[in-house]
Amino acid sequence: MSGSTSTARQRIESLLDENSFVEIGALVCARSTDFNLKQVDTPSDGVITGYGVINDNLVYVYSQDASVLNGSVGEMHARKIANLYDMALKMGAPVIGLIDSTGLRLQEATDALNGLGQIYQKQALCSGVIPQITAIFGSCGGGLAILPGLADFTFMETKSHLFVNAPNAICGNSEDKCDTSAAAFQSEESGNADFVCDEAEIYGKIRELVSFLPANNEEEADGAITNDDLNRASNTAAACYKDAALALTDIADDNQFIEFKANYGKDMVAGFIKLDGMTVGCVANRSVIYDENGKEAEKFDEVLSVNGCVKAAEFINFCDAFSIPVLSLTNVTGFKACKCAEKRIARAVSKLTYAFANATVPKVNVVLEKAFGSAYVAMNSKALGCDVTFAWEDAQIGTMDAKNAAKIMYDGEAADVVAAKAGEYASLQESAMSAAKRGYVDYIIKPEDTRKYVIGAFEMLYSKNEDRPAKKHGTV
Repeated sequence: MSGSTSTARQRIESLLDENSFVEIGALVCARSTDFNLKQVDTPSDGVITGYGVINDNLVYVYSQDASVLNGSVGEMHARKIANLYDMALKMGAPVIGLIDSTGLRLQEATDALNGLGQIYQKQALCSGVIPQITAIFGSCGGGLAILPGLADFTFMETKSHLFVNAPNAICGNSEDKCDTSAAAFQSEESGNADFVCDEAEIYGKIRELVSFLPANNEEEADGAITNDDLNRASNTAAACYKDAALALTDIADDNQFIEFKANYGKDMVAGFIKLDGMTVGCVANRSVIYDENGKEAEKFDEVLSVNGCVKAAEFINFCDAFSIPVLSLTNVTGFKACKCAEKRIARAVSKLTYAFANATVPKVNVVLEKAFGSAYVAMNSKALGCDVTFAWEDAQIGTMDAKNAAKIMYDGEAADVVAAKAGEYASLQESAMSAAKRGYVDYIIKPEDTRKYVIGAFEMLYSKNEDRPAKKHGTV
């Protein structure tokens, strides 16, 4: 299974700034001689490792070479990758893995297994310390599938394959019936792939992503100079807020928004923008996807789903680990209600709630239209420690829709009485103004002013420092 014809070295050269790559361990080869391995030439033991720069930012890269024993992972192959992680950790720079391998090298058995385990350990140690990015160009199967799982962001070439168990090895399944290894499945069903695109696009997107990220957890992302007016009106956001990807694009400097897992948990949007040159992580509820002609392509209920919550929680955790401020756009009325969702929704919402509450980075929330019930509480509310909360003028904030609340409170009353009480409830308990009077909203703003107010809030919060109870780590 191969999704790309480029060589391992060509991939590195396509990714990095021109002539910037410096190879490490070029002379390493397989040490084992069992099963006639000594008769086989294994240049670099099937993986090219080294360092270079992306837009003058230092990065470490390994690229598996499928022309050498199918890119299989042996003892020395694994040691080279582990050593690369050690170097990256010392220097505080990201690691980018370009994967194309059939898996473990069977001729090296336990040596290969131990080597793979050492890569796992290095990735675990580096998690939350330096950014880790993987891109899959051919196969990534079996134990190797753990590598992108331990990384922060994963790219898949459109014809590449990612699997723990091959499709034909799954009882009752086959590749023709459901290719569980395909990029489409891994991005839409499992959520393991953040991006799916062709080879050329992958290099550009990784370079773009690196420009948004800090080199490590003790540095800030590089600030970008923008000529975009900080007070620019957010007209698109006001018109198309139901599609949060469009709203965030409109708010962002130069209308640049990087969305992650766009095909997974589509009712939740997650990604990066820059505001006044500063990287900000964004999560937002979405109920509509508009096509390029402005027509509704897909619609979703205004609820929290399992996949959406998990996607957002993982993204918030990453932002908090690397001191990236978080912006949320809230438009939610409840939780997805079906037998399938009920199995996991409580746990998924718990993870989202914990992620927001646990994050100590600057947090800003904008209530767009509706914010009802405990789903609203979970979406970066004041109760969870949100630093600044904005609400659009006509936003509704409360336990539930006013009409439904009135029907419950005045059950059995005449329709005109219920209608009157619904209006009264909306005014007293459900308006943005009523929430602001109770301190749950800091500012009521016009939709078109969203960009300038959010930028102002993050500039004020730049020096935020929040102490928390001492603990090893949470357990949610």
